[in-house]
Amino acid sequence: MGSAKNTLGFNGTWSMAVGGMIGGGIFSTLGVVVAIAGPWAWLSFLVAGLIALAAGYSYAGLAVHYQEGGGAFTFLNRVGAHHLAGSLVWVLTAGYVLTNAVYAFTFGQYLGHVVDLGAWFPRAVSVAVMLAFIGLNLRSVGEAGGVEIFLVWAKLLVLAGLAAWGLAQWDPPMLSRGLPDAGLTAAIFGAVSVFMAYEGFQLISYDYEAIDSVERTLPRAMLSAIAVVIVVYILVAVGTTMLIGADQVVRHEEVALAYAGREALGLAGLVIVTIAAAFSTGSAINATLFATARLTHRVTRGGQFPAFLDHRNSFDVPDRAVIALGTAAAILAAIGNLTALVEAASLAFLITFAVVCALAFQKSAGHRAITGFGAVSAAVAAVALMKELLETSPIALLMLALLALVAVFVRPWILKHVETRSPDEENSSAGNRD
Repeated sequence: MGSAKNTLGFNGTWSMAVGGMIGGGIFSTLGVVVAIAGPWAWLSFLVAGLIALAAGYSYAGLAVHYQEGGGAFTFLNRVGAHHLAGSLVWVLTAGYVLTNAVYAFTFGQYLGHVVDLGAWFPRAVSVAVMLAFIGLNLRSVGEAGGVEIFLVWAKLLVLAGLAAWGLAQWDPPMLSRGLPDAGLTAAIFGAVSVFMAYEGFQLISYDYEAIDSVERTLPRAMLSAIAVVIVVYILVAVGTTMLIGADQVVRHEEVALAYAGREALGLAGLVIVTIAAAFSTGSAINATLFATARLTHRVTRGGQFPAFLDHRNSFDVPDRAVIALGTAAAILAAIGNLTALVEAASLAFLITFAVVCALAFQKSAGHRAITGFGAVSAAVAAVALMKELLETSPIALLMLALLALVAVFVRPWILKHVETRSPDEENSSAGNRD
């Protein structure tokens, strides 16, 4: 689905990584993390960011080590862990579906905050925007190129302006106003609960073949993008909370930044932030759906998804995969709540990143102190999040547990009883493309 002639330099690669994270991350998760961590929300973003940095370092190290992109599925297959690769990619795909559900949910909430037509309207918009991007991807317009670069910088400017406005007030008591006391432990639970805010960086590993001077560009772009996003999230968390108070961030959890924009600049601020949120979440939906369809194609060719999903339309798009992934996200956006969706997605990515970091540690793909830290911290964070979900969203945890059981035990039975592509076909296809 990519083209070698459209290579990505550092700016394009960096922008895609930043866009994948900021695309919907801060707009979707600020209210969730402040509700959990209170005045320590900024520390939650820092802790989650450090885990993401270690994971990004591991992803880049393994991509350079194997001279191949494709993420966890490809890396595990390269070491012969085909069963683990198949099981993990089912969980990872669910994570992407949940992430798109979060983005669609957030899109609907921000638009519904401006156009107050009742509680039904944001849900309807969430479904409508997913259907719209299914249609766009079916016509092979999933990649934005220079438009994505422009949107990333526009989003950064809006967020930086909002953060600066709040920081200029400098009123630390606002960070905890109206909330019960929260200690440092709360910051850890906040970090693991909103980890999905950092998930987008690894999407660029699927574009390995399209990156110019990839062995130098990929690590630099991925790690610097994560570092910038950490700083942006911290500044926005502190600035926004100082601007409107922690109680208002939690009260307006789904649209906290729009509320802050109105507080700063009145109607103009509300409109500016809402437009930024719409573009951010919209571009994130588009990029995630496109990348997940690309991953589905690779996994199907590797024999781990039914061959049914590899069907292509006249635009050479895996249409059945796009429709299935987008429809699942639309349903979850229509029936889910923000906190449960964010936490469930975060758990899927923490599990995946723990495995990738562990593999990088085993293969010495980079400094073992960093990859080891990533493996241990992501694993501990996943356990902590399971505990949090057990107390706050047991149904979401149960659904993820059932998915994991299906991925490990039922998946092999399903694949035996449906038509699949063999890994040999994938290797042959890859050879023909090369």
